[in-house]
Amino acid sequence: MASYNKFNAFPLALAEKKHNLSSDQIKIALTNTAPDAADAVLADITEISYTNLSSRNVTTTSSSQTGGTYKLVLADLTLTATGAVGPFRYVVLYNDTAPDDDLIGYYDYGSAVTLADGDSFVPDFDGSAGALTIA
Repeated sequence: MASYNKFNAFPLALAEKKHNLSSDQIKIALTNTAPDAADAVLADITEISYTNLSSRNVTTTSSSQTGGTYKLVLADLTLTATGAVGPFRYVVLYNDTAPDDDLIGYYDYGSAVTLADGDSFVPDFDGSAGALTIA
């Protein structure tokens, strides 16, 4: 299981209405360079080439709160290569609807992944605990 890390700018962007997590298009970016917690927008990270990769759009399953704790549930996304892709180690969530593609958080998979033609990779967004919670 990959560890989740949030970007420091995410709570401020959320408070300033840059995110509507229930309806904005969340996407993933892949990088082999460790993101910095101080990164705020997509341009701050070094992405790999997506030439041979399927869609990176993530589907929001639910966005709700219970007892004062907000939970965002995202459907797992199967990324399929149609040629060589990678290497990448980090899967970054960002808001593609926000004007600056504001960053949300990232998953560290612990080691680099390279996909060959026909290979698939499935980031696990934890359907029961949620991709992220805010208490």
